[in-house]
Amino acid sequence: MRLSTRNQLAGTITDINVGTVMATVKVKLDGSEQVLTASITKEAVEELGLSPGQAVTALIKSTEVMLGVD
Repeated sequence: MRLSTRNQLAGTITDINVGTVMATVKVKLDGSEQVLTASITKEAVEELGLSPGQAVTALIKSTEVMLGVD
């Protein structure tokens, strides 16, 4: 599959917390200790068959970027 999304981050699912409607999926990025958290529907988790230890690609498409400083 080819996608126009430029921000593609490979990683491995470390945890999935499924609620009534939504779920949070934690992904440890390859080559890093950084963890990305994605909020997706419970239905998407089921349809994609997501599980901890599974390799995934996070696709990020946004019109906003926020920065924080100490």
